[in-house]
Amino acid sequence: MISHATLFMLILMGIAVVARNQSLMIAVLFLLVVKWVGLGDKIFPLLQQKGLNIGVTVITIAVLTPIVTGDIGFRHLAEAVRSSYAWIALGAGILVALVAANGIDLLQNDPHITVALVIGTILAVALFNGVAVGPLIGAGVAYLTMKAVTFFMNLGG
Repeated sequence: MISHATLFMLILMGIAVVARNQSLMIAVLFLLVVKWVGLGDKIFPLLQQKGLNIGVTVITIAVLTPIVTGDIGFRHLAEAVRSSYAWIALGAGILVALVAANGIDLLQNDPHITVALVIGTILAVALFNGVAVGPLIGAGVAYLTMKAVTFFMNLGG
């Protein structure tokens, strides 16, 4: 008999195949293989506890690679300082990092919000060719939105 969890993952694999989303296919296949070979009891808790940090580290490595290879250097930095778009990008990077920082606590402490964010991310990845950094940024946006709603509700009485 197939478990509900496996069925859910196979449905996600079907969505990934139809949407031709390689990242989602690899993620689902990896998780199913880990489960089927019996390593889930050891690997899944690690991924649940450290997965976000591992993912952020991998993304950071990818972003820093052009610096270590010499593709981006001080000359590029000097050129960027003179670009209005670079200043916009700098501000956006700061804003997203601050917003996402609030999202980490929300993801770790509020299970029903986590489920909604994960499903939203899966849909975005599978159907709209999004990138799976969505839960962290989405949690930060949700956190800010919740705080704003609370603030405005408290103004009214």
